Amino acid sequence: MGHDARSPFDDAELYDVLFGELGFDRDFYLELAKRARGPVLEVACGTGRVLIPCLQSGIDIDGLDLYPTMLDGLRVKAAELGLKPRLYEGDMRDFTLRRRYALLFIAFNGFVHSLTTEDQLKTLRVCREHLLPEGELVFNIFFPGIEFLGCQQGVPILEQEVPHPRTGLPVRIYDTRTLSRVEQVQHSRIEIQELDAAGGVAASHFSDTDMRWTFKTEMELLLRVAGFSSWQIHGGFDGRPLTSENDLMVVFARK
Repeated sequence: MGHDARSPFDDAELYDVLFGELGFDRDFYLELAKRARGPVLEVACGTGRVLIPCLQSGIDIDGLDLYPTMLDGLRVKAAELGLKPRLYEGDMRDFTLRRRYALLFIAFNGFVHSLTTEDQLKTLRVCREHLLPEGELVFNIFFPGIEFLGCQQGVPILEQEVPHPRTGLPVRIYDTRTLSRVEQVQHSRIEIQELDAAGGVAASHFSDTDMRWTFKTEMELLLRVAGFSSWQIHGGFDGRPLTSENDLMVVFARK
């Protein structure tokens, strides 16, 4: 959550090359924001992968992110489209905004960067504080099935390969994982490779990030302790129950 080590979120342009067009959850959050009966806040908004389409749809939405580089990237993209977003630099565990919101959402596993139970409760509580009466917090995280918990550790795994939008040349992201199963934290050493026309590695970019995984009943207890009045935990964006370890965890929590 801090800035002591280089993070994958310190380079907004490179982040966008890999994830800027990722769309698996975008329509889900866009539709939620359209149906919200009041203003919306995206926590961990990044470079605007979801927030910008919301703005283009006329939604009253603000954005919060820990990394100024990500917010700067969002501003540049928004300005090119004639948009002026309200953006705030802040930590999801401890922020204070004047507005209260009908909907807060945290897309693309953002919640997993709260690494301890204390951090998780701080995040849930401050989000709840910023909700209007009857407001709702929605977020998705990965569910830790046996394949994940038993994954090979200490070996680079190719996560994704995409063409660079300017050159068309491949860009690859490798994740070397180690798991602290007692602490429920995945430590990732990230390498992003930019390839040349011959298939060689022209440049490598290294960074580190940690993620905390959470089980369903653990999440229910966190929501109860954080003060939410009711919640639902789904296994996907289609609203199906969470019954399989291969599912997502999609959380709806009402103030």
